Amino acid sequence: MKKMTPKQIAALVCVVLLVAMYVITFIAACLDMTDTGQLFAGCLATTIALPIICWIIIHFCSKS
Repeated sequence: MKKMTPKQIAALVCVVLLVAMYVITFIAACLDMTDTGQLFAGCLATTIALPIICWIIIHFCSKS
């Protein structure tokens, strides 16, 4: 098995976090919780912020 690079690990962590966030938001929407609107707004913000943060981490990993 090929050893994973730090770039691949950071990308995989980003994908796992995004999928987990969407699953949690979907479950909250199905359960009709009172904070579903805030959770959805947080999901939208994180959808934009998380890949940017992941890109920054990957960028710094490749410089060293």
